[in-house]
Amino acid sequence: MTFTQLEIFVMVAEMRGFTSAALRLGISQSAVSHAIRSLEQELDVQLVERQQAAVDVTELGGRLLLRAREILGLTEAMRQDAAVARGLNQGLIRIGSFGPTSSLKLLPAILKVFRARYPGIEVQIDEGPDAAVIQWVADRRVDVGFAVLPDDRFDTVPLVEDQLVALLQHDHALAAKRSVTLEELATFPFIMPEQGCSALVEPLFAQAGLAPKVRYRMSQMVTVLGLVDSGDGVAVMPELALPYSMGQTHPRIAVRPLRPMAKRRVGLIFRNLAQAAPAVQAFAEIARVAAKGIREPERLSA
Repeated sequence: MTFTQLEIFVMVAEMRGFTSAALRLGISQSAVSHAIRSLEQELDVQLVERQQAAVDVTELGGRLLLRAREILGLTEAMRQDAAVARGLNQGLIRIGSFGPTSSLKLLPAILKVFRARYPGIEVQIDEGPDAAVIQWVADRRVDVGFAVLPDDRFDTVPLVEDQLVALLQHDHALAAKRSVTLEELATFPFIMPEQGCSALVEPLFAQAGLAPKVRYRMSQMVTVLGLVDSGDGVAVMPELALPYSMGQTHPRIAVRPLRPMAKRRVGLIFRNLAQAAPAVQAFAEIARVAAKGIREPERLSA
């Protein structure tokens, strides 16, 4: 068994194909097939099932995939430790990011500092819904992920805190109020933002013994804003997920705080920060400092 075989196995599992894995790794498809076949023969198990359209990992292969990622992660940490000792900054850090809060507001500021300090470190960013990022960290597909805190399953580094706000068309009946309650919002057609927002919003209503009148469920924030702008319903979203300068970009949308205020914390999650590679630990420390300089949303008074 070699590290190369494990790397190829992980890539085939993630890309769900021999051809796509070969293209990503820069090797021939026959080399990929040979590596998987040799690994299966050595372990005397079937790791993948070759379908017509894609390659699926077997149940046992899925369990061994976690081991493979763990081994490769430790190997990368050893390489980075050695590089640091030689005065070099080399290696790879894999980051899982979700939505505009992390991808558009936190990551650029953090990466600006990280890239200046560690230009030799390769950065790989995978973007997906909140739940997917959490699963990627659990499966060791990424080294660090952005997530809503708290989460007792992981080591965490808190970064920013914001509040959930109501979005209303500017001439909506509730827009005249300085703040709105969930009871008031529950009486109007509701646009439920998916991609993680619903996991915050739905429990908020449930805890108050309420159920919003969901008219639409939308995965894209731009669509949610468009529907609110046209008066098709009201919505609730985290303030940091909204575009900068909402007053200029969406002048027909009124943003109002909830009463009582509902807060959200966003930070980083790790399987084991103490045992992480030097680049991952450096990213965590840089993120902790850089997040303090992130422009906070203009606080809305209740």
